[in-house]
Amino acid sequence: MLTSFIASAAFGLIFNVPKRTLPHCGAVGMAGWLVYTIGMRLSAGAIAATLIAAVTVTVISQLFAKQYKTPIIVFSVAGIIPLVPGGLAYDAMRNVVVDNYGLAVQFAVKAFMISGAIAIGLVFSEVINRIIRGSGKHAAHRHAGRTDRR
Repeated sequence: MLTSFIASAAFGLIFNVPKRTLPHCGAVGMAGWLVYTIGMRLSAGAIAATLIAAVTVTVISQLFAKQYKTPIIVFSVAGIIPLVPGGLAYDAMRNVVVDNYGLAVQFAVKAFMISGAIAIGLVFSEVINRIIRGSGKHAAHRHAGRTDRR
């Protein structure tokens, strides 16, 4: 957990996020990694665990963005770093170099699927957030537009 916190906060530092948000970037990454770890221990599989963790990262990022009046990307980009399958991509390329194409394809497909799960998780959470916020606005708009005709 500590490593994921440090990695996320350090990545925020690399991307020049506001210094006051660095601990929050670390917390988002740590929360995402915690959810991923729990998912893996519950035998959800790497792809499902990554999807759930990416949704978690986005939800927490949305909350922090609203609370600190900062763009959501400040938290979501730094927070998603622990979930990126860099080791799998490296293993895929290493196996290409040593002419072990069968294993390289297996690693590459898994890295691609995990990357897709990250993307879907980020988008899915944002869509749900927009639906929830949108339905509240529409309901308020409908009620505001009514006049009492008796």
